Amino acid sequence: MTLENKVALVTGGAGGIGLATVRAFLRQGAKVVVADVDEVRAKAAAEEVADEGTPGSVASVGVDVSVFEQVEAAVAAAVDRFGRLDVMFNNAGIAGGKPLLEHDPAVDYAPMIRVDQDGVYYGILAAGRQFRAQGGGGVIINTSSIYGEQAAELAFTYSAAKAAVISFTRSAAYELAHQGTRVVAITPGRVATPIINQFSPELRALFASELLRNTMTQPEEVADVVAFLASDASNVINGTVVSCDDGYSVFKQRFDLPTF
Repeated sequence: MTLENKVALVTGGAGGIGLATVRAFLRQGAKVVVADVDEVRAKAAAEEVADEGTPGSVASVGVDVSVFEQVEAAVAAAVDRFGRLDVMFNNAGIAGGKPLLEHDPAVDYAPMIRVDQDGVYYGILAAGRQFRAQGGGGVIINTSSIYGEQAAELAFTYSAAKAAVISFTRSAAYELAHQGTRVVAITPGRVATPIINQFSPELRALFASELLRNTMTQPEEVADVVAFLASDASNVINGTVVSCDDGYSVFKQRFDLPTF
């Protein structure tokens, strides 16, 4: 598997799964643009990983994915810097939640929909148009979630947005197949990102117990899956959801078996 001569744009690339994927892409020989709403962090992340790829193989750009014009500009910046775009990883997202009946729609609904749902739509649209302009091809990978496939605690809006990402993925794969563009979604489970690492040890232990290995998934483990999906080795994976949840979705909880 290799990403040699591929150009990738990673949104939410300054931390968590995004930064781990930037590193994985660089190791596989890709040129990468780190895109993040925090332009200073994006630049710092690019400088941090600069020696992990070939010289001059990483750049950064600020982007608010909830604004289509900024997503278009980020794609244009990648093309200006490296000459083309081959991989779009729509990974930027925000989390949080509260009980539904305590929602303030302006706070608990609209912002998350704009980032987690609209941001992926904008990334698909901007990248798909760039791939068409290049003559076709390209891969779009979208970060959904285990919550996009089931109900969960305090996650009314987040689950809705992540479910939309799955629907976007299927529809975009169907619509863009004629130009040779693949579109895939991933559904991570409990990943040790800064968002989760801020919680108490007790809550993190509970999260780990929901996974088959009984340990939190590391961002690098998800990044390796994304790098595979971005490569030509996964050409037959298209329009589908790739679970990287360490079994979260296949069981509810462990318990001591009774004596029969």
